Amino acid sequence: MNLARNADNTTMIAAAGSITPVVLLLGPSCTADLQENAAGALMYLARNPANTLSVADAGAIPRLVVLLAPGSLPGVQEDAAAALMSLAEHVEITVTIAGAGAIHPLVQLLRAGSSPLVQEFAPLSNLAKNADNQVAIAAAGAIPLLVQLLGPASSAAVQGNAAATLGNLSRNADSQVTISAAGAIPPLGLLLGPGSTAAVQRNAATALRNLGRNANNQVSIAAAGAISGAPAGAWFC
Repeated sequence: MNLARNADNTTMIAAAGSITPVVLLLGPSCTADLQENAAGALMYLARNPANTLSVADAGAIPRLVVLLAPGSLPGVQEDAAAALMSLAEHVEITVTIAGAGAIHPLVQLLRAGSSPLVQEFAPLSNLAKNADNQVAIAAAGAIPLLVQLLGPASSAAVQGNAAATLGNLSRNADSQVTISAAGAIPPLGLLLGPGSTAAVQRNAATALRNLGRNANNQVSIAAAGAISGAPAGAWFC
């Protein structure tokens, strides 16, 4: 996995035909250590756009989805989620990931007690860019779990990922209502404040902007004081 951390090395590893052997190390006959290292290597390999489709074509996605299950060790789940996040940067692959059954286990990993790194790396924000996936993620019960992750107990990375996912889910009119009903508007408003990173502020502002397409939500956003707290230009970028 260490070699794959270097971007130039990822090209050479792929050119040497090593992607498929690494994918095979995700299998059930391999130890948890091998699975974790293989998933970590695929995370770095898939970050290289030249390798993303090759990793998917080698059959990595269904194997990574299996590793998200409760029976896997936290480190294995973390690296499997991170590898799927790298793959989900490719829009077409988000459909394949959802089709492999990733949405339900990813949503389950948002629950309290899961590894914070899993919650940080869970690629639901990218999957939620697809309209069909938006419906499936909401139906899997993700929205109240994501709202909980907006709170101060979460790291900035987890808050940012949760806000980004809610922002993409809120492109769906029905989810705009559900997200508001789940109590998302006040914590999103708080994330606009100076204590948040720029990335968290941007993701929160985007979510509030999308939620504001619903007339009832506009009243709630104003009542939460979120309009005055938004970064300059946040509603128009």
